[in-house]
Amino acid sequence: MLKELLNLGLVAAPGVFDGFSAMMSRDMPFDAVYMSGYCVAASRYGLPDAGLIGLGEMIDAIRLIKSVNDKPLIADADTGYGGLLNVQHTVRRYEAAGASAIQLEDQEMPKKCGHTKGKRVVETHEMLSKIGVAVNARHSDDTLIIARTDSLATHGLDEAIKRCKAYRQAGADLVFVDALDSIDSVERVGQELAGNLMINITPTKEFLTPEVSKERLQALGFNLAIYPGLFATPMLGAMEKSARHFLDTGQMYQELNPTISVHSFVGFDQVWSDEQLWSEKYDHG
Repeated sequence: MLKELLNLGLVAAPGVFDGFSAMMSRDMPFDAVYMSGYCVAASRYGLPDAGLIGLGEMIDAIRLIKSVNDKPLIADADTGYGGLLNVQHTVRRYEAAGASAIQLEDQEMPKKCGHTKGKRVVETHEMLSKIGVAVNARHSDDTLIIARTDSLATHGLDEAIKRCKAYRQAGADLVFVDALDSIDSVERVGQELAGNLMINITPTKEFLTPEVSKERLQALGFNLAIYPGLFATPMLGAMEKSARHFLDTGQMYQELNPTISVHSFVGFDQVWSDEQLWSEKYDHG
Protein backbone atom coordinates (compact mmCIF):
# COMPACT_ATOMS: atom_id res chain seq x y z
CA MET A 1 0.00 0.00 0.00
CA LEU A 2 1.11 3.55 -0.69
CA LYS A 3 0.86 4.55 2.97
CA GLU A 4 3.38 1.86 3.92
CA LEU A 5 5.74 2.80 1.07
CA LEU A 6 5.78 6.43 2.18
CA ASN A 7 6.94 5.37 5.63
CA LEU A 8 9.99 3.67 4.12
CA GLY A 9 11.45 6.68 2.32
CA LEU A 10 10.93 8.90 -0.69
CA VAL A 11 8.53 7.46 -3.28
CA ALA A 12 9.25 8.67 -6.84
CA ALA A 13 6.19 8.41 -9.09
CA PRO A 14 6.38 8.97 -12.86
CA GLY A 15 3.48 10.63 -14.65
CA VAL A 16 1.22 8.21 -16.55
CA PHE A 17 -1.64 9.07 -18.87
CA ASP A 18 -2.20 6.26 -21.42
CA GLY A 19 -1.55 2.58 -22.05
CA PHE A 20 2.06 3.04 -23.19
CA SER A 21 3.11 5.07 -20.16
CA ALA A 22 1.19 2.83 -17.75
CA MET A 23 2.82 -0.31 -19.15
CA MET A 24 6.30 1.22 -19.23
CA SER A 25 6.08 2.23 -15.57
CA ARG A 26 4.67 -1.20 -14.72
CA ASP A 27 7.73 -2.89 -16.18
CA MET A 28 10.21 -0.53 -14.49
CA PRO A 29 11.14 -0.54 -10.77
CA PHE A 30 8.86 2.32 -9.74
CA ASP A 31 6.88 1.87 -6.52
CA ALA A 32 3.93 4.03 -7.57
CA VAL A 33 2.63 6.12 -10.48
CA TYR A 34 1.00 9.53 -10.82
CA MET A 35 -1.89 10.30 -13.15
CA SER A 36 -1.24 13.79 -14.45
CA GLY A 37 -4.28 15.83 -15.39
CA TYR A 38 -2.12 17.95 -17.67
CA CYS A 39 -0.97 14.90 -19.62
CA VAL A 40 -4.38 13.22 -19.68
CA ALA A 41 -5.94 16.39 -21.11
CA ALA A 42 -3.20 16.78 -23.71
CA SER A 43 -2.61 13.17 -24.79
CA ARG A 44 -6.18 11.82 -24.75
CA TYR A 45 -8.14 14.92 -25.73
CA GLY A 46 -5.67 17.37 -27.29
CA LEU A 47 -6.60 20.04 -24.75
CA PRO A 48 -4.72 22.30 -22.33
CA ASP A 49 -5.01 21.67 -18.59
CA ALA A 50 -7.41 24.55 -18.06
CA GLY A 51 -10.48 22.87 -16.54
CA LEU A 52 -11.75 21.61 -19.89
CA ILE A 53 -12.04 17.93 -18.97
CA GLY A 54 -13.97 16.64 -16.01
CA LEU A 55 -14.69 13.78 -13.69
CA GLY A 56 -15.87 11.30 -16.32
CA GLU A 57 -12.78 11.68 -18.51
CA MET A 58 -10.45 11.33 -15.54
CA ILE A 59 -12.26 8.23 -14.24
CA ASP A 60 -11.86 6.69 -17.70
CA ALA A 61 -8.13 7.41 -17.52
CA ILE A 62 -7.82 5.84 -14.06
CA ARG A 63 -9.56 2.69 -15.25
CA LEU A 64 -7.34 2.44 -18.32
CA ILE A 65 -4.16 2.84 -16.25
CA LYS A 66 -5.29 0.37 -13.59
CA SER A 67 -6.24 -2.20 -16.23
CA VAL A 68 -2.56 -2.63 -17.11
CA ASN A 69 -0.73 -1.43 -13.99
CA ASP A 70 -1.56 -2.49 -10.44
CA LYS A 71 0.95 -0.23 -8.69
CA PRO A 72 -0.43 2.41 -6.30
CA LEU A 73 -1.89 5.27 -8.33
CA ILE A 74 -1.80 8.88 -7.17
CA ALA A 75 -4.55 10.66 -9.09
CA ASP A 76 -4.98 14.34 -9.86
CA ALA A 77 -8.56 15.39 -9.08
CA ASP A 78 -8.24 19.14 -9.73
CA THR A 79 -10.64 21.08 -7.47
CA GLY A 80 -12.93 18.09 -6.91
CA TYR A 81 -15.01 19.28 -9.89
CA GLY A 82 -17.33 21.55 -7.96
CA GLY A 83 -18.65 22.10 -4.46
CA LEU A 84 -18.69 19.85 -1.43
CA LEU A 85 -21.18 17.36 -2.89
CA ASN A 86 -18.97 17.10 -5.99
CA VAL A 87 -15.89 16.51 -3.84
CA GLN A 88 -17.64 13.69 -1.99
CA HIS A 89 -18.70 12.12 -5.30
CA THR A 90 -15.24 12.55 -6.82
CA VAL A 91 -13.44 10.88 -3.92
CA ARG A 92 -15.83 7.91 -3.96
CA ARG A 93 -15.58 7.50 -7.74
CA TYR A 94 -11.77 7.82 -7.77
CA GLU A 95 -11.43 5.34 -4.92
CA ALA A 96 -13.79 2.85 -6.59
CA ALA A 97 -11.84 3.16 -9.86
CA GLY A 98 -8.59 2.23 -8.11
CA ALA A 99 -6.87 5.42 -6.95
CA SER A 100 -4.65 5.01 -3.89
CA ALA A 101 -4.28 8.76 -3.33
CA ILE A 102 -6.45 11.66 -4.48
CA GLN A 103 -4.99 15.12 -5.00
CA LEU A 104 -7.25 18.14 -4.49
CA GLU A 105 -6.21 21.76 -5.04
CA ASP A 106 -7.35 25.13 -3.74
CA GLN A 107 -7.85 26.88 -7.07
CA GLU A 108 -11.07 28.48 -8.20
CA MET A 109 -12.96 26.82 -11.03
CA PRO A 110 -12.13 26.56 -13.83
CA LYS A 111 -8.65 25.61 -12.68
CA LYS A 112 -5.43 25.99 -14.64
CA CYS A 113 -2.18 24.06 -14.71
CA GLY A 114 -0.19 25.11 -11.66
CA HIS A 115 2.74 26.22 -13.81
CA THR A 116 0.76 28.62 -16.00
CA LYS A 117 -0.53 32.17 -15.63
CA GLY A 118 -3.90 33.37 -14.42
CA LYS A 119 -4.48 31.11 -11.41
CA ARG A 120 -6.90 32.18 -8.69
CA VAL A 121 -7.30 30.45 -5.33
CA VAL A 122 -10.28 30.08 -3.04
CA GLU A 123 -10.33 31.28 0.55
CA THR A 124 -8.64 28.95 3.02
CA HIS A 125 -11.89 28.04 4.80
CA GLU A 126 -13.40 26.77 1.55
CA MET A 127 -10.52 24.37 0.98
CA LEU A 128 -10.65 23.24 4.60
CA SER A 129 -14.28 22.24 4.07
CA LYS A 130 -13.35 20.29 0.94
CA ILE A 131 -10.62 18.42 2.80
CA GLY A 132 -13.00 17.53 5.61
CA VAL A 133 -15.57 16.19 3.16
CA ALA A 134 -12.92 14.26 1.20
CA VAL A 135 -11.53 12.60 4.33
CA ASN A 136 -15.01 11.53 5.43
CA ALA A 137 -16.03 10.39 1.94
CA ARG A 138 -13.32 7.76 1.48
CA HIS A 139 -14.22 4.20 2.39
CA SER A 140 -10.70 3.18 3.42
CA ASP A 141 -8.13 4.98 5.53
CA ASP A 142 -5.56 3.56 3.12
CA THR A 143 -6.88 5.94 0.46
CA LEU A 144 -4.82 9.09 0.98
CA ILE A 145 -6.05 12.65 0.56
CA ILE A 146 -3.44 15.08 -0.79
CA ALA A 147 -4.08 18.80 -0.37
CA ARG A 148 -2.33 21.06 -2.87
CA THR A 149 -2.06 24.81 -2.65
CA ASP A 150 -1.52 27.06 -5.65
CA SER A 151 -1.29 30.17 -3.48
CA LEU A 152 2.46 30.65 -3.94
CA ALA A 153 1.93 32.55 -7.19
CA THR A 154 -0.95 34.64 -5.86
CA HIS A 155 -0.09 35.21 -2.18
CA GLY A 156 3.56 34.24 -1.70
CA LEU A 157 5.43 31.45 0.04
CA ASP A 158 4.49 32.44 3.60
CA GLU A 159 0.80 32.06 2.78
CA ALA A 160 1.39 28.79 0.94
CA ILE A 161 3.14 27.28 3.96
CA LYS A 162 0.46 28.63 6.30
CA ARG A 163 -2.25 27.03 4.16
CA CYS A 164 -0.48 23.67 4.11
CA LYS A 165 -0.28 23.65 7.90
CA ALA A 166 -4.01 24.36 8.07
CA TYR A 167 -4.75 21.66 5.50
CA ARG A 168 -2.89 19.13 7.62
CA GLN A 169 -4.92 20.14 10.65
CA ALA A 170 -8.07 19.55 8.58
CA GLY A 171 -7.04 15.93 7.95
CA ALA A 172 -5.03 15.91 4.72
CA ASP A 173 -2.62 12.96 4.66
CA LEU A 174 -0.07 14.84 2.55
CA VAL A 175 0.35 18.49 1.60
CA PHE A 176 1.85 19.98 -1.54
CA VAL A 177 2.96 23.48 -2.57
CA ASP A 178 2.85 23.47 -6.35
CA ALA A 179 5.09 25.43 -8.71
CA LEU A 180 8.02 26.01 -6.35
CA ASP A 181 10.26 28.21 -8.45
CA SER A 182 13.71 28.01 -6.83
CA ILE A 183 15.99 25.74 -4.82
CA ASP A 184 15.56 28.12 -1.88
CA SER A 185 11.77 27.70 -1.91
CA VAL A 186 12.11 23.92 -2.16
CA GLU A 187 14.43 23.91 0.83
CA ARG A 188 12.23 26.19 2.90
CA VAL A 189 9.10 24.14 2.26
CA GLY A 190 11.01 20.99 3.18
CA GLN A 191 12.27 22.51 6.41
CA GLU A 192 8.95 23.99 7.54
CA LEU A 193 6.60 21.22 6.39
CA ALA A 194 8.81 18.13 6.66
CA GLY A 195 7.01 14.79 6.74
CA ASN A 196 3.99 13.69 4.69
CA LEU A 197 5.07 16.18 2.06
CA MET A 198 4.82 15.99 -1.73
CA ILE A 199 6.68 17.83 -4.47
CA ASN A 200 6.20 18.13 -8.22
CA ILE A 201 9.48 18.01 -10.18
CA THR A 202 9.17 19.56 -13.65
CA PRO A 203 12.62 20.64 -14.88
CA THR A 204 11.79 22.06 -18.31
CA LYS A 205 11.93 25.64 -19.57
CA GLU A 206 8.14 26.14 -19.51
CA PHE A 207 7.66 24.76 -16.00
CA LEU A 208 8.89 26.29 -12.79
CA THR A 209 10.31 23.76 -10.35
CA PRO A 210 14.03 22.95 -10.61
CA GLU A 211 15.30 19.40 -10.42
CA VAL A 212 16.51 18.22 -7.02
CA SER A 213 17.97 14.76 -6.44
CA LYS A 214 15.84 12.13 -4.74
CA GLU A 215 18.41 11.89 -1.95
CA ARG A 216 18.26 15.63 -1.29
CA LEU A 217 14.47 15.67 -1.34
CA GLN A 218 14.32 12.90 1.23
CA ALA A 219 16.84 14.68 3.44
CA LEU A 220 14.71 17.83 3.26
CA GLY A 221 11.63 15.97 4.52
CA PHE A 222 9.73 15.13 1.33
CA ASN A 223 8.41 11.58 1.06
CA LEU A 224 6.56 11.74 -2.27
CA ALA A 225 7.93 13.21 -5.51
CA ILE A 226 5.91 13.18 -8.70
CA TYR A 227 7.47 13.51 -12.15
CA PRO A 228 4.52 14.25 -14.48
CA GLY A 229 6.71 14.80 -17.54
CA LEU A 230 9.08 11.86 -17.10
CA PHE A 231 7.50 10.03 -20.04
CA ALA A 232 5.42 12.73 -21.74
CA THR A 233 8.14 15.31 -22.36
CA PRO A 234 10.69 12.99 -24.02
CA MET A 235 7.89 11.26 -25.95
CA LEU A 236 6.88 14.60 -27.45
CA GLY A 237 10.51 15.40 -28.21
CA ALA A 238 11.05 12.03 -29.88
CA MET A 239 7.92 12.43 -32.04
CA GLU A 240 9.09 15.87 -33.17
CA LYS A 241 12.59 14.61 -33.94
CA SER A 242 11.29 11.56 -35.80
CA ALA A 243 8.90 13.62 -37.91
CA ARG A 244 11.54 16.19 -38.82
CA HIS A 245 14.02 13.45 -39.76
CA PHE A 246 11.43 11.78 -41.99
CA LEU A 247 10.46 15.05 -43.67
CA ASP A 248 14.15 15.82 -44.33
CA THR A 249 15.25 12.36 -45.51
CA GLY A 250 12.14 10.38 -46.39
CA GLN A 251 13.25 7.67 -43.96
CA MET A 252 12.31 6.76 -40.41
CA TYR A 253 14.79 7.66 -37.66
CA GLN A 254 15.95 4.22 -36.50
CA GLU A 255 18.03 5.59 -33.61
CA LEU A 256 14.83 6.48 -31.77
CA ASN A 257 13.51 2.92 -31.86
CA PRO A 258 13.16 1.25 -28.44
CA THR A 259 15.55 -1.47 -27.31
CA ILE A 260 12.63 -3.62 -26.19
CA SER A 261 10.39 -5.62 -28.53
CA VAL A 262 7.30 -3.59 -29.37
CA HIS A 263 5.27 -6.76 -30.02
CA SER A 264 6.20 -8.18 -26.63
CA PHE A 265 5.62 -4.87 -24.88
CA VAL A 266 2.02 -4.56 -26.04
CA GLY A 267 1.21 -8.20 -25.27
CA PHE A 268 1.50 -10.19 -28.48
CA ASP A 269 3.49 -12.95 -26.76
CA GLN A 270 0.39 -13.77 -24.72
CA VAL A 271 -1.84 -13.55 -27.81
CA TRP A 272 0.32 -16.04 -29.69
CA SER A 273 0.55 -18.35 -26.67
CA ASP A 274 -3.23 -18.35 -26.23
CA GLU A 275 -3.83 -18.96 -29.92
CA GLN A 276 -1.41 -21.89 -29.91
CA LEU A 277 -3.13 -23.38 -26.86
CA TRP A 278 -6.57 -22.98 -28.41
CA SER A 279 -5.39 -24.47 -31.68
CA GLU A 280 -4.12 -27.57 -29.91
CA LYS A 281 -7.16 -27.89 -27.67
CA TYR A 282 -10.05 -26.99 -29.93
CA ASP A 283 -8.96 -27.46 -33.54
CA HIS A 284 -10.41 -30.87 -34.41
CA GLY A 285 -10.72 -30.30 -38.15
